[in-house]
Amino acid sequence: MKRIAATTATALTLTTTANAFISPQPQPAFTVMSSSASGQRQGPLQMGLFDGMKEAFSAPPSMSLDSERETPIDRWMGWNVKSEETQKVAAAPENFVDAMDESNYVSTSLSKPMGIVFEENDEESGGIFVISLSEDGAAEKDGTVKPGDQLVAVNEIKVSGMAFDDALGCIVDATTEKTKLTFFRGTEKQLYGPTGASKEWLPEV
Repeated sequence: MKRIAATTATALTLTTTANAFISPQPQPAFTVMSSSASGQRQGPLQMGLFDGMKEAFSAPPSMSLDSERETPIDRWMGWNVKSEETQKVAAAPENFVDAMDESNYVSTSLSKPMGIVFEENDEESGGIFVISLSEDGAAEKDGTVKPGDQLVAVNEIKVSGMAFDDALGCIVDATTEKTKLTFFRGTEKQLYGPTGASKEWLPEV
């Protein structure tokens, strides 16, 4: 009996020593218990340390980045990257009139008296525009000039931005039989504002 007990003790000692040299199995970072539709608990779902992180920090499907700002983490996260060609460009307002487009200018030659009533723009921008036409006057019969037209040139003289008296004086002082008037068919802001025609381009009209 003593021999059998000694043998058993030796076997237990060897087993314990062997277990000490066996590396423990890594434990999952997260354990999630799932349930079936019937309510019975299923086995644990094992998740790695970084599982779920991508979903947690992923951008919405509608999010997009400029192609120049793309980084490796953007690609890993699945964030959309737009090319320059596909980026949306703000559309111009429907009533926008391009002051750098020659098709938005009209010219006519009229004899005096022309039958045009002019009004001065705001002092900040200067220049004059047509406020009305005299009934049966030369301008009304000609049909080219419309109320709201901005006067930009008299014969070969550029008058855009001029004070009222100076611009009107160019018409009065004209010695030709008929005086050529050039107008911009748009608003004061469209002609003199940030999107207006450059001073270098206007004399070419």
